[in-house]
Amino acid sequence: MIGPPPGTRIWLVAGVTDMRRGFDGLSAQVQTALSMDPFSGHLFVFRGRRGDRIKVLWWDGDGMCLFAKRLERGKFVWPRAENGKVCLTPAQLSMLLEGIDWRIPVRTSPVFAV
Repeated sequence: MIGPPPGTRIWLVAGVTDMRRGFDGLSAQVQTALSMDPFSGHLFVFRGRRGDRIKVLWWDGDGMCLFAKRLERGKFVWPRAENGKVCLTPAQLSMLLEGIDWRIPVRTSPVFAV
């Protein structure tokens, strides 16, 4: 995955979103539900009702970008809150996009103190 520019915040939009929405509908949701500016350069991540689809809205300075992903197996891990937002790190976003539980990452090998 190509990482976002330095200083970019990544916001998960809690609750479920109608995945039929496009640029305008998702931008309006950012403005009304989150009271944030969709043209801020931050990433806004939305999840569908079934949990197997997400969309990412991002203003890159020239235009609005809309990325979508559907998991063939499993679901995207999402906060239980019905409304609001959660801020993620780029590493957590990368785990989310791979279908990994970003809230409780587990190391595959033990860490040894030196």
